[in-house]
Amino acid sequence: MSETIRVGMSQIVVAEAPDVLVTLGLGSCVAVCVYDFFLKVGGMAHVMLPDSSLAKEVTTPGKFADTAISTLLTTMQQKGTLKERLVVKIAGGAQMFSYQGLDQKIQIGMRNINAVEENLAQAGLKISKRSVGGNIGRSVFMELATGAIKVKMLNSPDLIL
Repeated sequence: MSETIRVGMSQIVVAEAPDVLVTLGLGSCVAVCVYDFFLKVGGMAHVMLPDSSLAKEVTTPGKFADTAISTLLTTMQQKGTLKERLVVKIAGGAQMFSYQGLDQKIQIGMRNINAVEENLAQAGLKISKRSVGGNIGRSVFMELATGAIKVKMLNSPDLIL
């Protein structure tokens, strides 16, 4: 029987089939979903900020794109996953609020997307599918039996990545 496991803000969770990983109400945050199709092991990081370099200390590695991705991949490797089998999908990074003359520095959604993309590329991983940007929040469901990612957005049909 499958268990639904909630991935909260700044959390990283790795589990195996038949479980389902869920993160609700992504705004500017980005869900990074990584799946090993052979072992049916998947992980999700709920990334809140692009970079840990300005933090005094990193007590929650899932909070920042750079530390979340490296921690997620290390945790998955401990479960026996291989980099060449990993499928990566991302969702989120919306600009939830509109300000007149919005400064690039506060466009946190886009900065999160860019940081996630850069850190995944540095790790040698390509993103196969994405649902990012815009101005509508998302909830993400990762089915570990199949690796399918279901993205729910307000007033929109579900999207399968």
